[in-house]
Amino acid sequence: MKVKKLLDKNLHRVNTISPDEPVSKAIKLMSKKETNVLVVTDNGNIVGILTDADYDRKVILKGKKSRYILVREIMTTKVISATPNQTLSKCLSLMTKNHFRHLPVTENEELIGILSIEDIRRNI
Repeated sequence: MKVKKLLDKNLHRVNTISPDEPVSKAIKLMSKKETNVLVVTDNGNIVGILTDADYDRKVILKGKKSRYILVREIMTTKVISATPNQTLSKCLSLMTKNHFRHLPVTENEELIGILSIEDIRRNI
């Protein structure tokens, strides 16, 4: 199955945030949207990804205050993305090899969706 078919089937909305927002705002947005991932964008470009795991490891475990830390300080900056024409098997391999659970999908450099490793596993 191709990524496009899964996106069409599930209509994954992508939640984004600016790197200059406080982490507390990001966590509130995650809670409101019932998600554990935000794609960090700056002027429409993907500059990072923020997950609940980033928050746990870089804020909570270090005893920091989320209202004083910016998203850019804890986001993951090495973001790998998929295209709509890639197969789910290729995406799963990429995610497993690089140890991450969320994969943004871009088309013509525009963010069009996001897949979780669970989405992919359920559809292979």
